[in-house]
Amino acid sequence: MCVDYTDLNKHCPKDSFPLPHIDQVVDSTAGCVLLSFLDFYSRYHQIALKESDQEKTSFIAPFGAYCYNAMTFGLKNTGATYQKAIQKCLQGQIGRNAEAYVDDVVVKTKCSDQFITDISETFENL
Repeated sequence: MCVDYTDLNKHCPKDSFPLPHIDQVVDSTAGCVLLSFLDFYSRYHQIALKESDQEKTSFIAPFGAYCYNAMTFGLKNTGATYQKAIQKCLQGQIGRNAEAYVDDVVVKTKCSDQFITDISETFENL
């Protein structure tokens, strides 16, 4: 489903939460013996919309009017909101044994006997 939220986005204040610098994320993996890459498919759909905001995402389809109850693509602040959420989930790991860039997470293991611990910690936090 593709909905044009141009008018809604014009009326939303911009959330200026910054994305990490990708070059710093890549550089932080130097010296690691194992890297585990996680791609979070349908990432935005994991974040619920406040009930009062759901009607703002309404659209008309052949069999009625509908609205999203989870964040969807095309909204102005989805990227910033998701980045905040993933960094909060992994707050104790970011910079130490994990990095997050929007829907991509890399779990960094410095010595191979630490791999299961690092990946388990990530799954527990998520």
